[in-house]
Amino acid sequence: MPTKVLQTEQEIEDFVRGCTFLGTGGGGNPKEGLPLLLETFRSGKKIQWVDVDEIEDEKWTTAPAGMGSIAPLSPEKIKMLDQLGLKEKKVKRPLMEAVRELEKYLQVEVEVIVPIEIGGGNTPIPLDTAAQLGKVMVDGDYTGREIPEAEQCLPAIYNKKITPIACVDDWGNITIIKEVVNLAVAERLGKLISTIATGLCGETFFTMKAKEMKEVLVPGTLTKCLQIGKKIREAREKGTDPVQAVIEEIEGWLLFKGRVIKRETEDKEGYYWGTNILEGLGEFQGHTFKIWFKNENHISWLDEVPYVTSPDIIQVVELETAEPITNTDLKEGTHVAVVGAKNERYRTEKGIELLGPRHYGFDLDYIPIEKRVKG
Repeated sequence: MPTKVLQTEQEIEDFVRGCTFLGTGGGGNPKEGLPLLLETFRSGKKIQWVDVDEIEDEKWTTAPAGMGSIAPLSPEKIKMLDQLGLKEKKVKRPLMEAVRELEKYLQVEVEVIVPIEIGGGNTPIPLDTAAQLGKVMVDGDYTGREIPEAEQCLPAIYNKKITPIACVDDWGNITIIKEVVNLAVAERLGKLISTIATGLCGETFFTMKAKEMKEVLVPGTLTKCLQIGKKIREAREKGTDPVQAVIEEIEGWLLFKGRVIKRETEDKEGYYWGTNILEGLGEFQGHTFKIWFKNENHISWLDEVPYVTSPDIIQVVELETAEPITNTDLKEGTHVAVVGAKNERYRTEKGIELLGPRHYGFDLDYIPIEKRVKG
């Protein structure tokens, strides 16, 4: 597939919409990712990505991402900010600065940026980082969706080295994690740093030569995001059903239509945890649907019976427009559709172990979505 250059602001908006959809309820804030990309585009820099086959094996790559909780700032966190003297943000693009700090530490030039995952913030912001630094962005990522934990991405599953990790927060604090004894510790250290930063910070990790990157990349996902966002918009413009349009584009399923009647949420350990409860509308009237999330949507129940789970995709969208909604922004009373799709790359023993229901403490076996929806 040739290099893709986003030529218009509409294409950029379509792209971010598609990223938010595959973010499965998490993935950072598109309200941060979109403005950065638009600002960079308006400055004359190219917003583009290249096919993985165009990248030479010996080039250095790294995977910058936002680390931390997507929960809104609580009064307690705002108080902590004040106590720490963190009154004015100093770093506009923490991921960009994290890449620069990594290069300083390693004394190498990183030429290729790889998104660790797909999400409304966690893909557009690495793309913006690549554009700002004049680096290559690859058409692909390391998960094919969004995940809450570093140990769940494909480089971790295939034993690629996560360190060194360069961390930069909004306030200008810089940390280098040189070595870790295992991935769980890397995740914990990253979360602790982001918690002190009161939510999210920019980190870059899994720095490797392109030859290794190609072994664990999910190719073509940026192009896929652009197509998803475009299909939703075009359906709206034509006056057809955008929910059905996106289902056809991803070869997915309509899992539910309903109104959000209750949300139970908690911000702890650097993650946003919670449950969304829906009551049915239209053909789903008289039924209920429940979704448990840890940053992203992972477990669902239809009428209290276990239904679709990770590693397959569960995404909540606005019922009329199919605009994807993150768990940060979902509100009680909103009319939504829940859409599901396969995530076949994780249908391995290790993939299900790390992203399936039992990983999150639920006594449930993973059953592929196509079997769940067919009863």
